[in-house]
Amino acid sequence: MNKNTKHFTMQGNAGLMEGLLDLPLDGKKPRGIALVAHPHPLYGGTMENKVAQTLARAFVALDYAVARINFRGVGQSEGEHDRGHGETDDMELLYHHMVEKFPGLPVALTGFSFGTYVQSQLAQRLATAGTPVEGLVLVGAAAGKWQMADIAPNTILIHGENDDTIPLQAVLDWARPQDVPVLVIPGADHFFHRKLNHIKSWVIALWLGREQQKDDPEDA
Repeated sequence: MNKNTKHFTMQGNAGLMEGLLDLPLDGKKPRGIALVAHPHPLYGGTMENKVAQTLARAFVALDYAVARINFRGVGQSEGEHDRGHGETDDMELLYHHMVEKFPGLPVALTGFSFGTYVQSQLAQRLATAGTPVEGLVLVGAAAGKWQMADIAPNTILIHGENDDTIPLQAVLDWARPQDVPVLVIPGADHFFHRKLNHIKSWVIALWLGREQQKDDPEDA
């Protein structure tokens, strides 16, 4: 954790939720909010998972205020694993907490593995409520493992070529009918061992490129 990382707790639907808040470096004001969701809690996933940390660092580098929580039953977070349903509810509570804390800022949802299922469900829920998020960044998307919600065409999908937990083909089959490109990291396994710098650099580059395209209607 960097010196701008703060530990916090808040009340969730199943009890206390434990989280981390990362603020932009050098005292900069946040220009956005990012919520990070970690991998499956029953397989050792926590908010300090290396890929989740890498996603947090990427958005800190983009000057976003970044929040992540331990899902139910992990660390100090109370409750029991709820197959993604309660976890989505808890992430929605975090969303409202952050929007209240940093009003008027755009929101990005990002996650890894099981966390991508949670974030896809939350993005769909918020869009239905008329408050769509700025965008989604999904790494190691849990296609074929969980019932992923439909995603917007500008979603950033990053996957490992040699992922044997969630095969690349399953992600391509899920993304194809939605016309969503998939960035493949050559040689990467599910946990992106020795490839974490690739994740950070590509998330930053793709997010900035996405913003540039949004501001240039000729490229839309």
